[in-house]
Amino acid sequence: MKATLYLYLDADKGWLASATLDAEVDRLWRLDAEWAAEAAKEAGASPPRPAEAMLVCGAPLPLGAAYEAAASWNRHGPVPAGAACREQLLRASRPAAPGGAAPLRLPEAAEALRRLARAALAPDGPERPSGEPPVTAAMPRHGSGGAAAALARAACAAARALRGRALLRGEAQARLAAAGAGSDAALQLAALLGRLRLGGAVAAGRCQRCGSGEAQLLRTACGACGSSRCASCQACLALGRSRECGLLVLGMPAQAGRGGAGLAPPEQLPPAAERLRRWGLSPAQSAAAASALAFLERPLQPPPALGLRPRLAALMRAALPSAGLLRLPPLHRGAAAAAGRLFRRTRRHKPAEPHPSFLLWAVTGAGKTEMIFPLLESVLSRGGRALVATPRRDVVLELEPRLRRAFPDTPPVTLYGGSPQREEDGRLTLATTHQLLRFRESFDLIVLDELDAFPFAGDAMLHEAAARSGAAGSRTVLLTATPPPSLQRLARLGRLPHAKVPVRYHRHPLPVPRLLRTPSALGMAAAGRMPSSLRQAMARSLDRGAQLFVFVPAIRSAEPVARLIRKLFSDRGEVAATHSQDPERADKVVRFRQKQLRVLVTTTILERGVTIPVSDVFILDADSRIFDEASLVQSAGRAGRSAADPQGFVWFAAASPSASQKRAIRQIRLMNRAARKAGYLLSGSASSRRFHSTF
Repeated sequence: MKATLYLYLDADKGWLASATLDAEVDRLWRLDAEWAAEAAKEAGASPPRPAEAMLVCGAPLPLGAAYEAAASWNRHGPVPAGAACREQLLRASRPAAPGGAAPLRLPEAAEALRRLARAALAPDGPERPSGEPPVTAAMPRHGSGGAAAALARAACAAARALRGRALLRGEAQARLAAAGAGSDAALQLAALLGRLRLGGAVAAGRCQRCGSGEAQLLRTACGACGSSRCASCQACLALGRSRECGLLVLGMPAQAGRGGAGLAPPEQLPPAAERLRRWGLSPAQSAAAASALAFLERPLQPPPALGLRPRLAALMRAALPSAGLLRLPPLHRGAAAAAGRLFRRTRRHKPAEPHPSFLLWAVTGAGKTEMIFPLLESVLSRGGRALVATPRRDVVLELEPRLRRAFPDTPPVTLYGGSPQREEDGRLTLATTHQLLRFRESFDLIVLDELDAFPFAGDAMLHEAAARSGAAGSRTVLLTATPPPSLQRLARLGRLPHAKVPVRYHRHPLPVPRLLRTPSALGMAAAGRMPSSLRQAMARSLDRGAQLFVFVPAIRSAEPVARLIRKLFSDRGEVAATHSQDPERADKVVRFRQKQLRVLVTTTILERGVTIPVSDVFILDADSRIFDEASLVQSAGRAGRSAADPQGFVWFAAASPSASQKRAIRQIRLMNRAARKAGYLLSGSASSRRFHSTF
C-alpha cells in the first residue's frame, strides 16, 4: 500500500510534514475553511486553522516510508518559513534523524523530503527539476455540496466501530463494511479529527501490532509497494501479514465511548455478600471470589512517574510491584544497571503500589469459571467491558454456552480463528489469547485463564498483547492451578494479591498420584506386553467402570500404545489415540465425552480443559522432560473431578521417579492439607487413598 507525503505551512509553527491515505481529504481539511468547518461541525469537533500553503508529493511512497519520513521531519520541530531558514529546512529533510539516530531506510522517502523542502524554498512556486515527479495537489473529489458532512458522518461511524481495536487495513475495512464507512477517505478524515490513529503496521524496526522487534522481521521484495526490503513480522503472521507498507488502524480507547468517565463506583451495587450468594458457590469458592471482588472494586492508584526514557520505563514496568506480566528484552548493560539502581531506590523509599493483577490459584476442578462470574457481573453492571481469554479454541467453545447462560442479557462475543463473530462487538468478549493482538485499550477487566499453558506461557508477544488490551485503570485476574514459580514467589512475598482455592467444588480431597516402575512406553509397545502391576491397575480401573486417560510424552508413542491396550483389553471397549496433528482430534474428544471411547491415549494436549465424570489417569514415561511439575499436576487433575466419583486413581508410570513427579505429589498433598486445615473438606470425606508405589 502507498501513501502521500506532504508539507503544510502553519502561520505560527512553520512547515510541518504529514502523510495521508487520501491527499484530497487533507487538502480540503487544511486549505478549504468552509469544507473543514462543515466537517468539524458534523463531527462535533473544532475546525482547524487553515494552512497558508500545502505542498504534496506527486508520487505516492510506500506507506511505511511516507509515515516515517513525516515523523523524521517533525522530530526536528516545525521549520519556519522564509529564505533565512534555508539551512534548517534542508537539514530537516536529510535522511539522518537528529542525535545520531538511524537514517530513513528507503532512499525515496529522503528524496521526497528534499524535493518538498526545495519546493518550499522556491520564491516563485514549486521547483520541478527535470526527471523528478511533480509536487502538486490532487484534484477535488470530496468538495461538492454536503460532501463534507457526509464524509464526517462516515468518519465518526468508522471511529465508533474501531474503538478499542488494533486492526490491519483489510480487517478494519471488513469491520466497517456494515457501518458504510469503509473508505480510505473516511479513515483519513477520522484521523484528522483525532478519532483514530493511522500508521505503518511495521515502523521503527518494530511490529506495531504485536511489539516484536527486528529479530522477528523479514525484509523481502514487495509487489505491493515496490520496495526491495519491505519488512513483515513473522511473530504474528497467523493473524494476517503485518507489513511495513501495510496500514495499522488504532482506534481510540474504549473508555472514550463513555465520555472518559470510567466504571461507575461499586457503591451503587448491592453488598458483595448478597451478590456472591446468587451464584451458589462453595465456601472455598466464595472466599476466593470475595477477595477478588475486593481487589477489583478498590481504587487503584497509578504508579509513580519515573521520568525515564521510554524503553527504560518499559523495563521498570516489568520490574516494579505495580507491573503486569509483560517482560521485554533486556537492555544493554549500562541501562540495565541503571534500572536496577532505580528499582532498589524506589523500593527503599516509596511504598509499594497495589498490583493491577490478582492471582486466583485454584486446584484443577475447583470451578474457576464459576468464581469469575461475580467479577464479570461487577464490571458489566457498572457499564464496563470484560474479556475472558484462554489459550485454546476448544476451551473457548466449551466456555461460550456457560457464559451465555450466566449472562443472558449480555451474550459473549466469541473470537477465535475463523469465528463467525469476528466483526461483532460486545461488552463481554470470550477469545483465544492470540485475538488480544487485535485490541488496544479496550477492556476494564481481563481474565486470563490458564496463563501458564501453551501458547501464552513464555510468549512475550502475548503478554504484551494482554497488557495493551487493557484500558486505563483496568484490572487483570490470572486463573491457574499451576502458577509459574515467579508468580508463586510474588504471592508468597505478599507482592501479588491472590487467593488460593485448595479444594474442588464437591469438597473432596484431590487424588494423590501413585508411582509405578515400568519400561518406556515405546519399549512396552514394541515388546507387546506391559508389567503386571500396570496391567492390573488398568484392569481395576476398567472393572470399576472408569474411562481412562493415558498420557504419553510424544506423538510417536500414541498409536503404538493404543494398539497395545487394544490387544490386552480387547473386550473392554474402544481405544483411540490422538495428538495435536490428528485431523480427527475434535471428533475423538467428543466421542470420549459421550462414552463411546473407553480409553483415550493422548499427548499433553488434553491435560487441561476436558472433564470426564468417572475417569482414571495413567501417565506413561512420567519421567520425561515433557512432564514437568505443572503438566503432571494438570494431567492428574483429570481424575476425581465429579461429585459422583471424587476419588479417582492417578498413576505415574516410569523407569524411575523424577524430581517433577515428587514435586507434583507434594503440591497435591499440600493443597489437601490446606483444604483440611481451612475446614473446606466435607466431614467424613476420606483424606486421600493411602499412598504407595512399586519403587
